[in-house]
Amino acid sequence: MEPRLGLQELVHVFSFLEARDLLCAAQVDKVWNEVSKTKELWRQLCLRRWSSCKDSQITLGTQTWKQYYLCRSELEFRMESGRPEKDFVCKVIAGHKGEIGEVAYISTNEYRFDGQAKSVVCTVSSDGTVRAWDLHEGTEIWSSALQPAALVNLVAYPRLQLVVTVDEQGLIKVWEAENGWESASFCLPTHSSALEACDHTEDPVLLVACANGALYTLTVPRLQLLSRVSVSPNLPTSLLCSPDRQWVFALTQNSDLGPKVFHTRSLLCPSDDVCPVSTTLPIWLTSRACWAPSEAARLVVMHRNENGLQLVVTTCELRAKKSRDGVDILVQQIASFVLPDTMMPPHLMKGHSSQVILLVSGSELVLFTIHGLQLAAFQDHQKRITSMCVDQNRVITSSFDLSLRVYIWNKDNKFPVLKSCYHLLGGSHRWASGFTHVESDSMSIVGMEARSVGTSILRSYYFQVQQG
Repeated sequence: MEPRLGLQELVHVFSFLEARDLLCAAQVDKVWNEVSKTKELWRQLCLRRWSSCKDSQITLGTQTWKQYYLCRSELEFRMESGRPEKDFVCKVIAGHKGEIGEVAYISTNEYRFDGQAKSVVCTVSSDGTVRAWDLHEGTEIWSSALQPAALVNLVAYPRLQLVVTVDEQGLIKVWEAENGWESASFCLPTHSSALEACDHTEDPVLLVACANGALYTLTVPRLQLLSRVSVSPNLPTSLLCSPDRQWVFALTQNSDLGPKVFHTRSLLCPSDDVCPVSTTLPIWLTSRACWAPSEAARLVVMHRNENGLQLVVTTCELRAKKSRDGVDILVQQIASFVLPDTMMPPHLMKGHSSQVILLVSGSELVLFTIHGLQLAAFQDHQKRITSMCVDQNRVITSSFDLSLRVYIWNKDNKFPVLKSCYHLLGGSHRWASGFTHVESDSMSIVGMEARSVGTSILRSYYFQVQQG
């Protein structure tokens, strides 16, 4: 009789197999079937395939590692295929009586397949209400009472299950995402030009750019004022918080004033006689900016060159250095390139990983490295692209042509390669003027569809998994 491998030896041999081979091995006999179910084998397969996730970031719920692997693999296949009815269910979600100003996910963006996960978004509208919606069911969860003025913006804190809104007069309110209860308010002296959620684990704050050029830092959830600092007098400002939450970038578009970067900690703990720690970048006529999501503090800025004739994309890294007087901000330029003269000035800009920049110009999506190497260009839309949603797995664009375009990242090469996959269609051009915004989470996509009568609806695409 030939010697047989023991259980530990089989586990060791099986650890070199891919998932498909492991499933085939399970068909051999009862012993191999049991060994192929070993928890550690499937845990390692999960961590190898989704290397950006750590053990603590994967939510199994009631599932095994094997069930999790099979379900997530199936979801990715469906997300890449995009077959109507087979891979996703489309829902039309209506309820607002005015235009939707903003949409944000309040559910946590986690891959969970034990039946407990939900995709929930909140919206604000010119009809003066904030509402929460279940994208899977296509139903309204709650609606606020009618507010004194039109609501124009919101940000979400999924970890805290809170939503923050602001109306056109500058009144900020905090709402509990579960039931829509109002829990705090703060009134600005004028309307807001930007909201940014800065969800520090210990000190979550809300950053607000006022139309008069002031930057407010407020506690969450109580909305107590921590600091107020002038950024650009009487000019509207946009805000971007860095991936590590240590930096706040304040940009006044096409201004002769250089954009500012603030050290977040100094905004949280202000001193009466010391201004918040900040620096002004030596660039002018800045039009767009983004952070590289895979880096702690890598900032990419699009601006005009010294003579104002060419658009330049400059990448910098920021670092805080302690000094005798407190903290100094060190800015190091690591790359810069001039955009092609044949390219229309981009109106949208996002970053991916540490090296890739996505620019939208009219109806075209173009990818560059931070050093200026053009990786790809896509012209899948017939009309102007209105927004772009970028995460580690895919890119989704919305357009006035009443479609969403889904792209999938292939990360096997030196630089990530983007693959154009399929369109998600909206309603009839007779009733709708196009998609104005798009967002997504791990299991769904939601688009804001503007109607010709001056209202908006949501159109959700929910991807279902049959396994597990």
